Amino acid sequence: MDYPNDQAPGAPVRSGIPEHGRIPKYYAVKAEIAVLVDGLGEGSLIPTERDLSERYDVARETVRQALRELVLEGKLRRQGRGTVVAGPKLEQPLSLASYTEGVRRQGRTPGRRLVGLDRFPCPDALAAETGLTRGEPVWHLERVLLADDERVGLESTYVAVAIAPRLDSDFEPDSSFYAYLHDQGIVFGDADERIETVLATPREALLIGTPPALPMLLIHRVSRDTRGRPLERVRSLYRGDRFSFTAHLKE
Repeated sequence: MDYPNDQAPGAPVRSGIPEHGRIPKYYAVKAEIAVLVDGLGEGSLIPTERDLSERYDVARETVRQALRELVLEGKLRRQGRGTVVAGPKLEQPLSLASYTEGVRRQGRTPGRRLVGLDRFPCPDALAAETGLTRGEPVWHLERVLLADDERVGLESTYVAVAIAPRLDSDFEPDSSFYAYLHDQGIVFGDADERIETVLATPREALLIGTPPALPMLLIHRVSRDTRGRPLERVRSLYRGDRFSFTAHLKE
């Protein structure tokens, strides 16, 4: 296979061009705009659809489709009536480290905005998944995830009231839940995680501030302490255009 010497290991092979050489017109325009974007700084305003269509001698709808894909990939973002260059994606480690730690490592300021904190008897499905007792009191904590005040995700945490009995009075909603548990003398031992791609529901899209068609990365986590007792069940929804995940694998 013809493999270019300058092919980046993480880039699509042959720049995504099929062996027969025929590519959709919008994709060729997208590649041209991507080169243009690479030469601009974060937050820079790119030319208008009209200017780009004249520059590449294509219809505005062709430019529009190319821009839509670059927005979905996180290379561009909408700002007001224009489109600007987006910053690099946040890299979140797949580990027992908290969201707060992951964001801070990249020089960003983490934050959370409380949506709701409710208390109710543990339902059958939650008990079966976590090992909690059916009917025992549990908290449900829901928060919007922030990075430098930008809404980037939505986190839903279920935890037994017995583990955090004063969660409604002692816990600061914009702080790290893991740090709070650690201060209570609770140590995380292990967790099971499952990752999938989804589209946000209309409610989730409204809370995060994204269009419903934007792909999301969804992480399900069930955590236990060092003795194997259930600690939390978390549903974390991250913007696909603002996040990537990393893991160190060892046999």
